[in-house]
Parts: sequence; structure tokens; C-alpha cells
Amino acid sequence: MSVATNLRVASLAERPDLANAMLTMEATWPAYVRAEPLLVNWAFERHAEHQLVVLDGDGDDERVIARAASVPFAWDGDLDSLPDTGWDEVLRQSMLDTYAGRELTAVCALEIAIVPGLQARNLSARTLVALNDNARRLGFADLMAPVRPSNKHAEPEVPITEYITRTRPDGLPADAWLRVHVREGGRIVKICPASMAIAGSLAQWREWTGLPFDEDGPVAVPGALTPVEVSVAHDRAVYIEPNVWIRHRLNK
Repeated sequence: MSVATNLRVASLAERPDLANAMLTMEATWPAYVRAEPLLVNWAFERHAEHQLVVLDGDGDDERVIARAASVPFAWDGDLDSLPDTGWDEVLRQSMLDTYAGRELTAVCALEIAIVPGLQARNLSARTLVALNDNARRLGFADLMAPVRPSNKHAEPEVPITEYITRTRPDGLPADAWLRVHVREGGRIVKICPASMAIAGSLAQWREWTGLPFDEDGPVAVPGALTPVEVSVAHDRAVYIEPNVWIRHRLNK
């Protein structure tokens, strides 16, 4: 499949040789956003047809410039059953559903990432379209996504429930990444207030952020959508990231 005349999209099922390039592709995730590697590796191996890479160039000049990861899971179609723990839970659920032999009825997008500096090429929207097209080609009617609003980090103190109500004069979401999803037919259906939970020692958080982490209480961390809660006595800091569930109906 193709997202532009000079770009190509391939799944890892088609190009297993690109798995390492996909995993090591430069991206803009903060250092503290750390997915469980065992689950990620399992998803890549078991559901390779749901992992996409966007390629530019040919032959020795070929390179991965964007990636899109997703997994199928058993969903009953009830929006209330979408987990409040979004990203973390749906990856575990996909594994449990797969091994239990349940019918996998929907696809969940886990990530769309673009090599820094290439966002101006509209690659985010193009990669989202490719992800939707791939799920549709595989026979799924719904692609769900616990979406990380791209501009929320600038206002970590603002509740996510308030943030997602902001719109532009044209009625589209004020947030750029939410807007891309809505433009491509997605609909915001609910909040997942604890989509990703990241805990670490204060030494780890200092390494990840360069901040002192020497006082109790909330700390605003670059890139974080909400403050990180610090306990000096327990030598622990915890970040709970809220996301926004978006539904793409693929059979329209």
C-alpha cells in the first residue's frame, strides 16, 4: 500500500527485516515513557501484520521515517467496556485474548510516531490513514485508539476532561493530534484517565529528566501531560498519563 507517490508502507509480516529499524527509529517520546519490552516484543512477533513502517528511499538509501503499532483484541462494542487504563491494559488484553482463542473483533492503535523534523510532510495523518486501511483490509470494523493529546503537556495542570472540550471556530478540536484523528473520521468517545502508569526511583527520574526530584508533591516534567507525584520518603515518583479514547469506524 502507499501513502504518497514517493513513500511506501509495509507491515512487519511483509518485511520482518525492518523490526529493529522500527524499534530503534528516532522519535520524540520522553525518556520516561517506557513500554514493557516483553509485551511489545510479543506484539511484534505474534501480530506482525498489525505493525507498519513508512519507508522513504530505495535500496541502500531506504529508511524508516514513521511507524504505527497496533494490536487486535476482543471488544464487545460497548464503549463503557473500554479500559480506563487504556494503553497499558489493552496490550495485556490483546495477549490474553489471543492465547485464550477469543475472537479478536477490533484493533487498538498503540502508537504513531514520526521521525523528528518530518512532521511538516503530513506524515502523521498519512500514517493514521494507512493504519486504518490496514485494519480494514484485515477485516476489522473498528480501530480504537487511546490518543495522547499532542499539546496537553504545555498545560499539565488542566484536567483532561476540560482540555478535550476545547475547539476551534470550525468546531474541530483545539489539540493538533486530536484534530488529525477527527478529520480522518475518528470520534472522541471517552477519557481513559490512567492510560499509562510509570513508576520509578528518584534516581531514575533524575536520569530521565535532569530534574532534582528532592521535594514531595507534584512536579511538572517536560513532555508530561500531568504532574509527576513525588515521595521523597519512599524514594518513588509516579506518573499517571491520561489519554482520550477515539473510535474510527472502518465500515463506513
